[in-house]
Amino acid sequence: MIQFALLFGLGFLTAALLAMLIAPAIHGRIVRYTENRLKATMPISPQEVRAQRDLARAVYAAENARTKQELVDERDKSLSLKLRHEKLAEEARRLQSENHDLQMQINDMDVEAADLRSRLRQEDSYIQQLKAAVEAAEEADAAKGMEIETLERQLAKMTTDLDGLRIDISARDTEIENLKFRITSLRDERDALRADIKLQTSRAKDAETRLSQEEHRAMRLEDKLAREIAARSDKENALERRLQEIERLKEKLRNSGSEMREVSRVPRKSGKSNGVSLKDVSTPRNEAAELPEANGNADATISDVIAASPELSAMADEVHNRSRALSDRLLKAKSDIHDEALRDELASIAATMVALTAKAEGPDSPIFPILANKASTSSSDRESLAGRAAAAIGAPQEAAS
Repeated sequence: MIQFALLFGLGFLTAALLAMLIAPAIHGRIVRYTENRLKATMPISPQEVRAQRDLARAVYAAENARTKQELVDERDKSLSLKLRHEKLAEEARRLQSENHDLQMQINDMDVEAADLRSRLRQEDSYIQQLKAAVEAAEEADAAKGMEIETLERQLAKMTTDLDGLRIDISARDTEIENLKFRITSLRDERDALRADIKLQTSRAKDAETRLSQEEHRAMRLEDKLAREIAARSDKENALERRLQEIERLKEKLRNSGSEMREVSRVPRKSGKSNGVSLKDVSTPRNEAAELPEANGNADATISDVIAASPELSAMADEVHNRSRALSDRLLKAKSDIHDEALRDELASIAATMVALTAKAEGPDSPIFPILANKASTSSSDRESLAGRAAAAIGAPQEAAS
């Protein structure tokens, strides 16, 4: 179809080209025949001839212009037809290539159709096999149906057993809930018991703390009682010594009374010449009467000073404790290995006692000049009791300063 259209277009273009080539000759011949006929039929003057010539020239020019324009139009049409012809040729080539491709596709489809026919035959054989398999499956299905019925009967039996087991499980769940409730109550009781135990433990700890405090207090009271007993025994010993001194002074007083009576018999003048007066003779009696009272007042004053001063009380307690510890060590000692340490401890306790007495008596105590003299005259390498006492007196003063 396309080939016929192309041939028709090509013939039409060829005819148009031949017509354009022949048209000028035909036109000129027609003009000549027309002029000859007009010349033959009409007498023409020179003016008319010129006018006719001008008219003919004008007509020819117009015809020539029209023909030229038509030629240009025909050339444009021919060019457009050529372009269209080229497009149609290109389209024909494209269609031919597509036709070739389609032919190849048809060949491929024929091959595929052959393959499909062979596959169809294979599928038919496979369908026959499937039919046989379906028949076998139906037979197996019938057997399975019988097995299913048997299994359904077994399932019904197992369902009844399962219901019984569910009843047992529900009973066990009830028992478990009861046990959980009992466990919860036991836990609450355990927590309450733990709280009671903690409370009792805290109370026991408080009681132990109070007991330890009471024990410490009892120990302090025992120490204080021991110190009081020791002080009381010291006071009793001092009192006995004072009583003995009083008896001795009374004896002296009786002796001095007898002497005074003898002296009173001596003349007053001789008494004056010897430089002795009654007032002077009575002095020993007064001194003898005042001496026990002064010693008792001195002991009472030292005890009051020690009790009133916390530092001296602490020093006295320390000396008492150290003396008790030293006495225990002396009682427990079975060899003389630690004799040097015991001697040093005994000397330290004695020096502390001297320092305590000196501090209790105050700056007017006669112990200070004695210690100063002993320290200045001491030349041995071993530390003396005076040096230890001076060090014990000076250490608290330096700490206080």
